Amino acid sequence: MQSGGGARGSRADQADQRRAELLEAARRVVLERGLASTRVADIAKATNVSGGLIHYHFATKDDLITEMLRSTSGSEIQRLREIAAEPGGAVERLDRVLRFYIPASRSDQSWILWLDAWAVGVREAHVRTILLELEGAWIEILAEVISQGAATGEFTCDDPQGAAERIDGMLDGLVVRYTLHAGGMSRGRLLHHARVAAAREVGLAVAVFEDQSPAPED
Repeated sequence: MQSGGGARGSRADQADQRRAELLEAARRVVLERGLASTRVADIAKATNVSGGLIHYHFATKDDLITEMLRSTSGSEIQRLREIAAEPGGAVERLDRVLRFYIPASRSDQSWILWLDAWAVGVREAHVRTILLELEGAWIEILAEVISQGAATGEFTCDDPQGAAERIDGMLDGLVVRYTLHAGGMSRGRLLHHARVAAAREVGLAVAVFEDQSPAPED
């Protein structure tokens, strides 16, 4: 016989599973339709549930979108932390972070989502808040990798925070160009630019980074 506590736990697990399914459906619909054009009805149709059920778990569309973006950013930040913490020298660790950050291709679903969010975040505070959290975490992790490299003498950098902010700003601009202007820049060229910027910030020749692994062509 199942205890009352076990039954409550089971219901909570089911609710968590349903919320996760709705968040994943919201992400798929947003990638197809865009943040501004996505309606609760679209997500309900994609999951074969009623709009009322969605509102049972998320009071408003903004709540659902906010939670979807926060869940996505949380997963990406966690993965970035894991990559930064993997064994290796400072150059290797920094290069891994750079390679993770730039898009895998022009159709990289994560970057398409965040580019869309940037446009919406200009006017929507709940989206802008998550973008600032994501950017802050990326800069924090990048600055920590640079700071640790400086502490071991592998890097020369007296302002890791500033270096991380400059690399971040440069990469964001180049990623927009790479993603939106097909044929204008290869992924290999994008990675080369990232390595040049990083090398200058930490007092090394870019060849040191290029030796880690060859840049992809596309």
